[in-house]
Amino acid sequence: MARGHNGLPKPTALSLRKTQLLSDLLAIDTDQAARQRVLAMETDFRTRIANHVNSLPTEDALFSKFNTNPFVLLFHSMKKQYRHISDIESDILPAKVFSSMETSAGRMVETVVLPVYGWETVPSEMHTPNSALDGKALKGDTLCLATLKSGPRCLNDEMSENLADAVLQNYEAWATDARVRKIDFTYGVLYGTQKQSNKKDWHILRNIEEKLQGGTMLESPQGRWQLKFEKNNVQVIVSVRIGIDLWNYFGGSNRAFVEMASAVIRACISPSDTQPADHTFTIADLPAIISLETVPQGYNVSLLQRSQLEWLFFFARHFCDVLEQ
Repeated sequence: MARGHNGLPKPTALSLRKTQLLSDLLAIDTDQAARQRVLAMETDFRTRIANHVNSLPTEDALFSKFNTNPFVLLFHSMKKQYRHISDIESDILPAKVFSSMETSAGRMVETVVLPVYGWETVPSEMHTPNSALDGKALKGDTLCLATLKSGPRCLNDEMSENLADAVLQNYEAWATDARVRKIDFTYGVLYGTQKQSNKKDWHILRNIEEKLQGGTMLESPQGRWQLKFEKNNVQVIVSVRIGIDLWNYFGGSNRAFVEMASAVIRACISPSDTQPADHTFTIADLPAIISLETVPQGYNVSLLQRSQLEWLFFFARHFCDVLEQ
């Protein structure tokens, strides 16, 4: 485990308001350029997800394809009080499907979303200066670069150090290749919050600060999620951006997150009736999360129907610590 550090930021809980999500959605719905971005992402998402789903294990797959953990299967069976193998068989397929999607979802999302906002996806070829990169964009005299992870707890100590080394070893090559002297490097997390992070991402910054030799630390990461240094006449900013902060950074707008969310919901969820009020959920706070009580009866947008607003709130809850009405 990475040692503690006095400069580690202490993030406060990130709150989202349903009313703000609805306001952003309404603004997007009436903005032609924003609507076009949503529809373009929706189409791409739907095509890529359909292709991926068709490649997943099916009911006629062989047992050897599932790579199941026998201990987990038995522990789960005890919890469910299963008595027959046929009981757990019905759980194995969905578990494998989730696992397969978890592996590929991040790459699929970045491939769909980044080009819509003027970014390029970067083939991460091993043992090259680009092996740590997933996206790039040239903005004026600055080369913006990003490496992306799917969740706020994906990083470990070794990966943090490796990413710090990648920045220090390759920043000059990145700048030379793009013919710029400014690099803006982002370690991005597709969902979650700073509070949910295991803080290994911040240790990328700490490692860079400790390893920098022969350069000047212009802005320390102490208490911050960003640093800036200059070396060999190249100025480098390194930032940690998580969840909503990341998507709004890519889109250059405080509504880009809602655009992306609307697109993926449209691609995946067909309009229907809203959740029956008398349904009993296993997750205690789920009814409050998806509740439409604060949605005015006259609220109407073409991008998402009323039943899909439940999915918007459900999706958004993964990007905040508190979802307020």
